[in-house]
Amino acid sequence: MSRLSNAATTMLLGSVLALPALAAPNPISVHVLDQQTGLPAQGMQVELESVQGDGWARISQGRTNADGRIATLYPAGQALQPGRYRITFQTGDWYTARAASTFYPKVEVVIDADGSLPHYHVPLLLSPYGYSTYRGS
Repeated sequence: MSRLSNAATTMLLGSVLALPALAAPNPISVHVLDQQTGLPAQGMQVELESVQGDGWARISQGRTNADGRIATLYPAGQALQPGRYRITFQTGDWYTARAASTFYPKVEVVIDADGSLPHYHVPLLLSPYGYSTYRGS
């Protein structure tokens, strides 16, 4: 009987430990790639704002990781509130830190997240004199 209990306990513990992997992803994430070098844009400051009244209110900020990503830009543990969001990539500061210049000191991307999707991913492909963005997956 104790062998069966140990097996059941092991299975239950394994299932509980796997739960975070099954949890819903953060509602908003970003990924920045430097098209000039072909590398991720590590260390870029990014802010997330939402419409509040007649203006914008910052709700989160972060810095891209070694892979150029911020997987959890929306406040952790909160459900996405449908609405308009502005994502500001601080490209000028990022280029300055690399002794380079850019025509775009910041890139602001405004999105409408209506809540029909569980996750909104916003990639930014960047070069000193141009950029492109799209709704990722």
